[in-house]
Amino acid sequence: MVRAWTKWFVIGLTVIVLVIQALPYGRDHTNPPVRAEPAWDTSRTRDLAVRACFDCHSNQTVWPWYSNIAPISWLIERDVKKGRRELNFSEWHKAQEEAHESANTVRKGSMPPWYYPWAGLSFAQRQQLIRGLESTLGSRERERHNRRQER
Repeated sequence: MVRAWTKWFVIGLTVIVLVIQALPYGRDHTNPPVRAEPAWDTSRTRDLAVRACFDCHSNQTVWPWYSNIAPISWLIERDVKKGRRELNFSEWHKAQEEAHESANTVRKGSMPPWYYPWAGLSFAQRQQLIRGLESTLGSRERERHNRRQER
């Protein structure tokens, strides 16, 4: 009885996985042209940002082979679209409202997300990226300080 149930479960799951491959979402792997990047404080900051941030926050996404397999492709597509909307290092000619939050987001550990392990940084690299992002993009604290100075 258990063996028959397991067999039908595996067959059903296989059919579902095959059917969802036909859904078109998650395969729009376009990389629009790079228009402008920030004036990075150092090449090291840019290198760390490329490693930890660019796959979702730039037009230079490297699409891994499994980004073509649903439902993983859905997650990746959603994250890239959202990431580019929030902050796009390749479209610096447009206003990047969240740029000053970048260092704090890395400091809090919410970026890069844990489920993208290749984007992980060592503690020292994370600290270098935070300092570099603050220097390149500013920080909320610096913005508050500047506003107080203007008054």
